[in-house]
Amino acid sequence: MTTTSAVKTYLNYIDGTWTNSCSDKTYGSINPANKHEIVGYIQVSSQKDLDGAVKAAKNAKKAWRKLSGAARGEFLYKVADIMEKRIEDISQTMTREMGKTLPEAKGETARGVAILRYYAGEGMRKIGDLIPSTDSEALMFTTRAPLGVVGVITPWNFPVAIPIWKMAPALIYGNTVVLKPAQETSVTAVKVIECFHDAGLPKGVVNLVTGSGSVIGQGLIHHKDINGITFTGSDQVGKKVGEGAFARGAKYQLEMGGKNPVIVAADADLDLAVEATISGGLRSTGQKCTATSRVIVLSEVYDEFKQKLIEKVKEIKAGNGLENDTWMGPCASESQLNSVLSYIEKGISEGATLLYGGKRLTDNGLDHGFYIEPTVFENVSPSMTIFQEEIFGPVLALIKVDSLETAVEVANDVKFGLSASIFTRNIGNMLSFIEDMEAGLVRINAESAGVELQAPFGGMKQSSSHSREQGQAAIEFFTSIKTVFVKA
Repeated sequence: MTTTSAVKTYLNYIDGTWTNSCSDKTYGSINPANKHEIVGYIQVSSQKDLDGAVKAAKNAKKAWRKLSGAARGEFLYKVADIMEKRIEDISQTMTREMGKTLPEAKGETARGVAILRYYAGEGMRKIGDLIPSTDSEALMFTTRAPLGVVGVITPWNFPVAIPIWKMAPALIYGNTVVLKPAQETSVTAVKVIECFHDAGLPKGVVNLVTGSGSVIGQGLIHHKDINGITFTGSDQVGKKVGEGAFARGAKYQLEMGGKNPVIVAADADLDLAVEATISGGLRSTGQKCTATSRVIVLSEVYDEFKQKLIEKVKEIKAGNGLENDTWMGPCASESQLNSVLSYIEKGISEGATLLYGGKRLTDNGLDHGFYIEPTVFENVSPSMTIFQEEIFGPVLALIKVDSLETAVEVANDVKFGLSASIFTRNIGNMLSFIEDMEAGLVRINAESAGVELQAPFGGMKQSSSHSREQGQAAIEFFTSIKTVFVKA
């Protein structure tokens, strides 16, 4: 591994101050497009560092809660303005650290700005209702109380949008925050928190502690002064988060895996369906919880769809996300690359037919990064691992079916239920899909990936703890209803 003295060391942010960890150890964040490049050094924090951050958040929560929603919103507006001016720097950092293409990184950062402004406006909305009392001389109403200190644990695939869509509602509703970002994208997280610092938020309201999940993540889950945990990541880790939080009575919110289908009906616009399947399944190198993974196609159009899909997949150029002609970047880390390759081998060994791709890319300097070919399988059965498990990579599994009813049954035949889409011109098909699909997000004639920030987001079955993020639905997790009865 090569580096230079110009590589910066990034600090924790605790009680309004940038500080070294107590361990005095750092970790090099590697560019997945070039494993020899270190993007920056981050703190390897200890339980003592976390305790300091939680204490700061606890001390700050009373004064922050007592501010009006409008006043808290003004701070979020300032953060948004600062972030908007820094989109180029934050986006380039994201691309260098996580690997997604620069246009995708810019789009995600702009989304973060929009989320901040949306929730800033929420500070002016009502937080309760007037309820008639049976006592004519009494007043009864509801209001909302913040949880207190919220632990935020976020993944590496959306290192700007996900932390912000958790922190912004937490803050506007009167909570203070301790953020534990993924190690792989901690430099990007620091860039985000710098915007909060420079907006002048009171000390302790927002805190950042970087480090391992086994120390900082576990520490947040079990900390007696953390009142709520909001987590996005794998279902295996999410279950542990929920168990730990439940054991001590803390509120928890889990957004976990997906194995998202697209159904292509016999009357579908095939060109549109192909475009959306590729975009939904292969952009961000398939590293989205809502990415298309299973492509369920009616037999009447299967061969034509397959031909069109393979032709388009062959046109994809993988490379460094900072290069203008790159369509798909690398996997985010070597471990993620190896995981995807192992799933591909599993698909082959279990009898699926590899139509295209499936290999690590090493030509033209790509051997320095964690690149993989976009991959397409067919003859996939519901019992196969690549049908059932989340791969989190650029792998599509084609399944041929004879009826729409069978397509929906096949689509539902997994433990996940995050997102799903269908391509059809028939209103009856649309309505049946909406009614019968077991997913928290269903989309018609659009890719499975993506949801607008003002709309609730979350999954069914084992994709979530059955709560919802984003939009006005976020208030349900970050606050508790308080019923008030006033008798003169």
